[in-house]
Amino acid sequence: MDFSGTLNDQMRGFYRSKYQYKGKERNMAVTQFESVDARRCFPCWDEPAFKAKFKLTLEVPSELTAMSNMPVANTTFAGPIKILRYQESPLMSTYLVAIVVGLFEYVEGMTVKGTRVRVYTQVGKSSQGKFALDVGVKSLNLFKDYFGTPYPLPKLDMVAIPDFAAGAMENYGLVTYRDVALLFDDKSSSASGKQKVAITVAHELAHQWFGNLVTMEWWTHLWLNEGFATWVSHLAVDTFFPQWNIWTQFLDSTTTALRLDSLEESHPIEVEIHHASEVDQIFDAISYEKGASVIRMLHSYLGADRFQTALASYIKKYAYSNAKTEDLWAVFEKETGEPVKDLMTSWTKQKGYPVINAKLKGNDMELEQAQFLLDGSSGPGMWIVPITSGCGAYDTQKKFLLKLKRDKLVIASQCGDRKKGGNFWTKLNVNGTGFYRVKYDDELGAALQNALETKKLSLMDKIGILDDAHALSIARQQTLASLLRLLYCYRGEADYSVLSHINSVTASIAKISFDATPGLAADIKQLLIKILLSPAEKLGWDPKNGESHLDVMLRPMLLIALVQLGHGKTINEGVRRFNIFIHDHNTALLPPDTRKAAYLAVMQNVTSSNRSGYDALRKVYKESAEGEERLRVLGILSSCQDKGIVLESLNLIFTDEVRSQDAYVPLRGLQTEAREIAWNWLKENWERISKTISASSLVGDFIKAIVPLFTSNAKASEISQFFATRTAPGFERTVKQSLENVRISARWVEGIKSEPGLAQTVRELLGKP
Repeated sequence: MDFSGTLNDQMRGFYRSKYQYKGKERNMAVTQFESVDARRCFPCWDEPAFKAKFKLTLEVPSELTAMSNMPVANTTFAGPIKILRYQESPLMSTYLVAIVVGLFEYVEGMTVKGTRVRVYTQVGKSSQGKFALDVGVKSLNLFKDYFGTPYPLPKLDMVAIPDFAAGAMENYGLVTYRDVALLFDDKSSSASGKQKVAITVAHELAHQWFGNLVTMEWWTHLWLNEGFATWVSHLAVDTFFPQWNIWTQFLDSTTTALRLDSLEESHPIEVEIHHASEVDQIFDAISYEKGASVIRMLHSYLGADRFQTALASYIKKYAYSNAKTEDLWAVFEKETGEPVKDLMTSWTKQKGYPVINAKLKGNDMELEQAQFLLDGSSGPGMWIVPITSGCGAYDTQKKFLLKLKRDKLVIASQCGDRKKGGNFWTKLNVNGTGFYRVKYDDELGAALQNALETKKLSLMDKIGILDDAHALSIARQQTLASLLRLLYCYRGEADYSVLSHINSVTASIAKISFDATPGLAADIKQLLIKILLSPAEKLGWDPKNGESHLDVMLRPMLLIALVQLGHGKTINEGVRRFNIFIHDHNTALLPPDTRKAAYLAVMQNVTSSNRSGYDALRKVYKESAEGEERLRVLGILSSCQDKGIVLESLNLIFTDEVRSQDAYVPLRGLQTEAREIAWNWLKENWERISKTISASSLVGDFIKAIVPLFTSNAKASEISQFFATRTAPGFERTVKQSLENVRISARWVEGIKSEPGLAQTVRELLGKP
């Protein structure tokens, strides 16, 4: 069959990506077929269940490197053109076929079974591929054992692509990445950048089994690919880098999913897909993070060994074919004898999750489940909940399945002395392995707060308690004053993951108090600074010899938080260091990890009439060749309240200074104070944005960055009216979720306004030594 197509610039199908070589701009040819774009390249049955064997031939200019899923079988030359014939692939889905053509260099390694692994980069950057190569080789070695099946192809190539809509794509044997997701450079990359590379590489290589060898039958079961790859990438990284404490960090994923899934506009893990245009928007926190979180819950319930055995059986049974969610549960039931299908169906076929209300009655703890929604209402959902409880200590855990609306647990004497001043405490959902929240009665809550202050709780449980309290406060089931009192108990905290959650909660409180209690907002900010200041001062600005990876990541997080809360001393120090850095980019005073904090500090003082700091930052952006450094600057240029500067930064996306893939980045830094400026800009430029930004998921990012900055029902109506005639299937869900978030914030604002003892609580906590 003869056909022709366009080498387009839309970052999907068979497209072109620009790169510099010896000072000249060149085009690279790249494919991105997931979900439904193989049909843009060649005629095919473009659905995951139609697996076929592919045998490709490419004609390309002789000096270029051309790669596909399989190794080259033979090459013939015809003048300036070479003809490459590739080996035939095993049975595979169309969305995983891949071609990359361009000028590259590579670094190479070998797995224990002799599989050749390469990382291809632009010429001159191959040394930045070494870290990803190392993680890649280790991942293939680990997964062949974990899944009980060898890696199915003769080679694996990983390639950095300059223009790339997603983060990475797991094409069979030829995995493509954004530069920042694959390249790591000691001089310009941060510790968090290094960690992202490790997680992304492990995620994509897990797909070589989970997704590529065994493929979902239809997009409804996308979570089988993405949830599993997300979960198992953490398992791999934890094996390679145990000192990163990645399972505690994984709770960031769980809380992201819990947040989205407490919206009425959420969707089930298994989501009905009726049209090709609907697939894009389910690549979200439900398919990835909720998917991974319910897998962690099942893993915790079954135990590591039974879980792994069942998983290996599933991979063997469905290799080279397709499976749906029920098929996975059937294998798990057969292997373990547990009621896995009933248990898990309640988590994948209905949206949302429960909050468990726990009350003490005599020697019993009464439990009642109800669907948790952030708008304060209660949905109709019912789940089979794997309840875990620890009390008095971690070695006395109980497990049982809550199958009904209500049940009870006997509180044993080993939980401690319940008299006043006793050491009694009990904690449900130990280490946050369950995908649910817990609301404790007053006595249980006070006992937990005491256990927290006396350092009895694990890091994961510290995170769970705070995150649940934050959500219950937003839903107006608990007061902001009680949340602030709980937050104050964390003031001596030193752990990266716990502080990362404290930081999210403080940011949320600072944002809501801007509208809810304008007269008290400054005091609230001082209180939040008081909570974060001591760990920040302990770490300081300068790295210390031999400090941990987690402390290296903690330093910038705390400094950025203090700058955003308006802490004068931190802002001044950031500006001082930046002024030295401008004249000497190699200064030890501003290594990659702390640069963003200094850049943000500079932006705090920028105005249209005082723009030297802004111009200096623009220069850093233009002159840097490193992806992570450029994104670092681009992400903070709109972080000020000056209308002229905010608009100038947003309008950069219409210039060739910003690649289309990064168009949403300048919106990341928007401050609450600049929301009207940004919203008017979005309305005025809507046609232009929807034309220039091809991927609907990226258009969704614009909406997510601006709309939730508002906190009034009147604004929600205005925004809703604007999108009534401008919504496309690719981001319709995003619009609805963003508007729901605005209405939830509006309700929270009303609750805080009518809260009686709030000002007194804030002053009392500020006055404490």
